[in-house]
Amino acid sequence: MFATSCSNDDNEGETIIPLAGKYNLSQTGTIVNGQEVLVDAPQNQSGCSRDYLELKLSNAAVIGDYNGESCALTQTEGTYVRSHNDLTITIGNTSSVSDIMNLTNKELKLKDKTTGVITVYTR
Repeated sequence: MFATSCSNDDNEGETIIPLAGKYNLSQTGTIVNGQEVLVDAPQNQSGCSRDYLELKLSNAAVIGDYNGESCALTQTEGTYVRSHNDLTITIGNTSSVSDIMNLTNKELKLKDKTTGVITVYTR
């Protein structure tokens, strides 16, 4: 019994997991001497919910930031565009381009192409 497949399974290294979703900020870091060095995200206010990045199907991006003793939520809205494994987020007149290092059902790991900063979000 032989089985053959005519479908093209080559996705050119891109992930097929949907990008849209809400991601909680988990870790940040950089690459030092060829090794990833990640720490718990200092941006997260102690005692508050974690900051987040929400990428909507409409290509809207929402950044949620909790601050202060009352954990006040500030939401900043913009847009995002995915091109292969690049993610461009534009807020106002400012754009940042990141390499999608990892995208699974539980994690989105980005590396800023300008600064080299790695940001890990979890669902």
